[in-house]
Amino acid sequence: MSQIITKAALLGTAMALFAWGGSASAEDSRHKTAVFAAASALQPKVVAWRRDIHQHPELGNREFRTSALVAEHLRALGYEVKTGIAHTGVVATLKGGKPGGVVALRADMDALPVEEKTGLPFASKVIGEYNGQPTPVMHACGHDAHVAILMGAAEILAGMQAEIAGTVVLIFQPAEEGPPPGEEGGAAMMVAQGVLANPRPGAIFGLHVSPGEVGAIAYRSGPMMAAADSYEIRIKGKQTHGARPWDGIDLASMSAEIVQAFNQIASRRLDVARSPTVITVAVIQSGVRHNIIPEDMMMAGTLRTFDPDMRTATIAQMQGAVDSIVTRYGAQGKLTLGGAVPVVSNDADLARLMAPTLLAAASGPVDPSTGQITGAEDFAEFQAVVPGLFYRLGVGFPPGTNHSPYFTIDEAALEVGVRAQVLTALDFLDRTATAPAD
Repeated sequence: MSQIITKAALLGTAMALFAWGGSASAEDSRHKTAVFAAASALQPKVVAWRRDIHQHPELGNREFRTSALVAEHLRALGYEVKTGIAHTGVVATLKGGKPGGVVALRADMDALPVEEKTGLPFASKVIGEYNGQPTPVMHACGHDAHVAILMGAAEILAGMQAEIAGTVVLIFQPAEEGPPPGEEGGAAMMVAQGVLANPRPGAIFGLHVSPGEVGAIAYRSGPMMAAADSYEIRIKGKQTHGARPWDGIDLASMSAEIVQAFNQIASRRLDVARSPTVITVAVIQSGVRHNIIPEDMMMAGTLRTFDPDMRTATIAQMQGAVDSIVTRYGAQGKLTLGGAVPVVSNDADLARLMAPTLLAAASGPVDPSTGQITGAEDFAEFQAVVPGLFYRLGVGFPPGTNHSPYFTIDEAALEVGVRAQVLTALDFLDRTATAPAD
């Protein structure tokens, strides 16, 4: 059961300091007063950045305007800036005035092929291209807020450079929602191109805006967000007149059986008490006319899992179901898996170490044992290389959830996000600094 953290609960976090070799008090943040004041003063700029980015959204691997805006801002602040990473990614490094370790902060930049219906005065009217077709584009998942928050954090960190005990790396990532078909991209490509190699961070932090009380923070140790597999099923049957289905192969009936079989796998053949597992069929494409049973059909969807063994077993059952149904109908077909995103799993020691910081940064309740989320996030690719902590930031209760055309945020949460990003970086470096010799 989730529970809200209190000051009393922080006593146990001191144990984590020993695991990380730290020397600072678990409840102390020498930067809190300065960071709060700076974030408050910077809030109008962060809001303006968010609205500008929201009004000019860009799809994955096409974040040209956004990355240029970010790079220009970071260079003006004195960061060492690298661009063009994983197509449009930006990585910036700031060396503090004191010796210490390395910490990374990440924000994702891409938008979605969604038509905005919020009615905001800065609503997107952008038309982009997705799968070769023109499409409206919208920041329907809050990445505009993520970019603005990290831009604000960058400005505060630059102003506190002399006080930083180590090095801060800022990662502005493209294509979190996935690269266009046929392209590489996202966190996996950034990792492959060495963003965590030189310098190598001791930890990486990221946040995601989410419906909830404004300024609340939620996270959990261990698996927090699901692994995601995309899949596609292509089937070839036999075309016939709609009035004579016995002369062909009825692909519509076959698709209905596959959907039913997948639903039964998820609800009746898996131990749902052990670990959540979701199989969704999201696309069924076949046919062009009401009285023609077509020859070809394509189905596609997503599989969400938290347990590697259950993922393997589920995929095997899906393959078996497709093979059995296709064979019984006398058709030809195959299930093919697409790109996979790993489980977002928060390092337990890091979560305990940073609990006081997240409590300090929040303006609402902090839940350190939030429920697992069947949504996916490729922040997991960074966590596969270095310890990471990913948390959710409450932004109010919009009429639509993430990925909805009605999704928007209460901009008061931006200030909390800036505080959280800055303080997690500074406090991690302080708490993991080598204690001075006697």
